[in-house]
Amino acid sequence: MKVILDAMGGDLAPEAAVLGALEAHREFGTEITLVGRGEEILKVLGKHNIKDLPEGLEIANAEDVVDMHDDPTSIIHKRKNSSMVVGLKMLADGQADAFVSAGNTGALLTGATLLVRRVKGVRRGALCPLIPNKAGGKTLIIDCGANVECTAEFLLQFGIIGSVYAKKSMGVSNPKVGLLNNGTEDSKGSPLQKEAYGLLMQAKEAGVLNFVGNVEARDVPLGAVDVVVCDGFAGNVLLKSIEGTAQFLGSAMKKMFTKSWKSKLGYLLCKSGANEIKAMMDYREVGGTEILGIRKPVIKAHGSSDARAFRSAIRQAETAAKLNTAQELEAALQQISPLKERVSHD
Repeated sequence: MKVILDAMGGDLAPEAAVLGALEAHREFGTEITLVGRGEEILKVLGKHNIKDLPEGLEIANAEDVVDMHDDPTSIIHKRKNSSMVVGLKMLADGQADAFVSAGNTGALLTGATLLVRRVKGVRRGALCPLIPNKAGGKTLIIDCGANVECTAEFLLQFGIIGSVYAKKSMGVSNPKVGLLNNGTEDSKGSPLQKEAYGLLMQAKEAGVLNFVGNVEARDVPLGAVDVVVCDGFAGNVLLKSIEGTAQFLGSAMKKMFTKSWKSKLGYLLCKSGANEIKAMMDYREVGGTEILGIRKPVIKAHGSSDARAFRSAIRQAETAAKLNTAQELEAALQQISPLKERVSHD
């Protein structure tokens, strides 16, 4: 299994990416190609007294870098020698099984769409993070920022994509799919939500997916559904709200446990459990978010990823490559062709 890593993407590049690659190779045995400015990568190795790259790791030189302020639609031509574009082209050419980058999200989505290309039938690739829930499992949010403006057809496809992915990655035989809304009643929401609700219900009646209706934001971390369908704007707000709440609670717990010697003693008694909760919400352990709907796995790592986060993102990329959901996804999308025709005639 080989993973291409954009060594120049992210706030802490290239050092964090290089060290993360070394850690991932050491722990998982993953073959990794570091794409970026060769001299800077070698300087990182020298800084940490590493004379030679271990067998299974290699450098592919790319002198340009996609900036966080670059126009995503122009990177293919204006940044064709960048680490992101070169790496995506290598993936598309079959030189690896997956790609990881902590760079510009919009540019990565555009590059993955134009170079690696979408699975046949997919209208839009979507960012789909997995968050832990109260039920003890995970909940997939689709989309969380790639598509701010959506049509009802996009949301229908997100439900299908999310359901297929949940089956393979989470081991859920019949994933419960919910539509994010401001109430559970079928009459709730804007015209977009109402139209999407109708299409998702038709897909349920056709036996394509297990749509359970609308779901409110508060029920998402409680595990009410396995897959939450939403447009990228609402999904991003939902995700950031959950992350912020988790950080606040973590800070409040730390303050509580360090209040007195008695509370410190209490922390020692429940330290293992507290660490488990912390690990569940730590993006460095999750790694990143896969752009679902692309023919080969493309992982968007957090912009502030450190070595640990890159290590986890590489592990995630390797797992995604082994799952290989493209064929199942294409077959599932063919089942909703009549619904797509209905949308186009409306």
